[in-house]
Amino acid sequence: MKRLWYQAGYRSRVGGVSESSVLTKTSATGTPVARHDHPAPVLGGLGLFTVLIGAALPLVDFFIVNVALPTIDHDLAAGPALLELVVAGYGLAYAVLLVLGGRLGDMAGRRRLFLVGMAAFGLTSLACGLAPDAWTLVGARVAQGAAAALMLPQVLATIQASTAGPRRARAMSLYGATAGLSMVAGQILGGVLVSAAPLSSVLGESAGWRSVFLVNVPVAVVGLVLAVRSVPESRSDRPAPVDVPGTLLLALSLVTLLAPLTEGRAAGWPLWTWVSLGLFPFTAVAFYRVERRADARGRVPLVPPSLLRLESLRRGLVLVVPFSVGFGGFMFVIAVALQQGLEMGPAAAGLSLAPMAAAFFAASLAGPRLVRRFGSRVVTAGGVIQGVGVVVLALTVWHGWPDLGLLGLLPGFAVAGLGQGLQLPVLMRIVLSDVPAERAGVGGGVMTTTQQASLALGVATLGTLFLSVASGAGMRDALIVTLLVQLAAVVLTTLLSLRLPRTVR
Repeated sequence: MKRLWYQAGYRSRVGGVSESSVLTKTSATGTPVARHDHPAPVLGGLGLFTVLIGAALPLVDFFIVNVALPTIDHDLAAGPALLELVVAGYGLAYAVLLVLGGRLGDMAGRRRLFLVGMAAFGLTSLACGLAPDAWTLVGARVAQGAAAALMLPQVLATIQASTAGPRRARAMSLYGATAGLSMVAGQILGGVLVSAAPLSSVLGESAGWRSVFLVNVPVAVVGLVLAVRSVPESRSDRPAPVDVPGTLLLALSLVTLLAPLTEGRAAGWPLWTWVSLGLFPFTAVAFYRVERRADARGRVPLVPPSLLRLESLRRGLVLVVPFSVGFGGFMFVIAVALQQGLEMGPAAAGLSLAPMAAAFFAASLAGPRLVRRFGSRVVTAGGVIQGVGVVVLALTVWHGWPDLGLLGLLPGFAVAGLGQGLQLPVLMRIVLSDVPAERAGVGGGVMTTTQQASLALGVATLGTLFLSVASGAGMRDALIVTLLVQLAAVVLTTLLSLRLPRTVR
């Protein structure tokens, strides 16, 4: 008997999930019979809060260590090269494994990988906080970066797979706000913890820098409990196997670029750094060709070139790079300049960024309403405002050094933060707006890898520039030069924003 299937255009909420129903019509009886497909997951408010904790932790930890580096050096006698590795080891492992983490979530289940990553992040944070020497700390930081790479891609993938329409737009805006705020809040929290040393009775003089890692442990425990209760499971309907050649070539490409740039200055630019930089173009081209060949043969590569044909993703990523390079470099440089140049304590250096964090958060909250009215031109306006903030900050440093305090720095930081808050959440929303749900993990991994690699590149390049100029011209001139380079990145981002799709979904 021939059956005619009709798709019903409604969705019903049952127990926190959404079910799609299909009406079956039998020609003999004419009686419609409801058939229920697999329920589609729905991310509730508590679930969104939980995954945003998972989004915040990795970014907080990338920046929280900046203000703790002097005390780590004093306590563990680490030296410049090992201090660079404390930062770079985390960033490299994080950037290299992010896309793979997204792919594994698509295969094994995003909630499951989120739980594994959260647990591993808590354990590796404990290992960092209890590290007896510098090399142990470096190893624990590499493991911590790998754990973050398992956890973070599941956040974006879960949002993409379990929200739609206005709820997705709101969730993406909150994700962007969380990401930007976490970068600034990381240094604020780090400064407060290093100064307060709440565990000094247990850990002695080293309690300050150890606290910046140990604070993650209870947060991870809370995140695990909440995730079990509130985060729905989702996975790709057509999970692809791990792309081993693509994974290895992506890792090699990022390592050959980022390792020499982060370690070169501290190590005195030995031969291996130049050899590594020379290899980078070849590894990058080899990665692209392998991925393109796999895509053409109908396989699912680690980074499908076909995904880059999405205009919103491609043009959005082009903006994410200069924005993140400038942001990452600025946060590292300002931590050094305030503590070593202006001789601020860790708490004062961290709290000086509070106006930036507050302005960023306020702009992020206003972003969705502004986007509905002005579309992607919000990003352009944000770039102009950020540029004004950077100019104000450079002029403040020029005229006020070395007698600057928190009040003197406040206008520049606040205006720059306002501009950044109008850009980053909207950019993230644009990048992922057209990525299909079955590729949510891959799309999220590509975006976060681009962002993380660019943040690390900013620390390496602008940090190296700042420290090189400071050794000859002094901290004030070095900071001004670095701010002018960041201003160039802001101008580039602003001009490129004019090519974004005007309408933001």
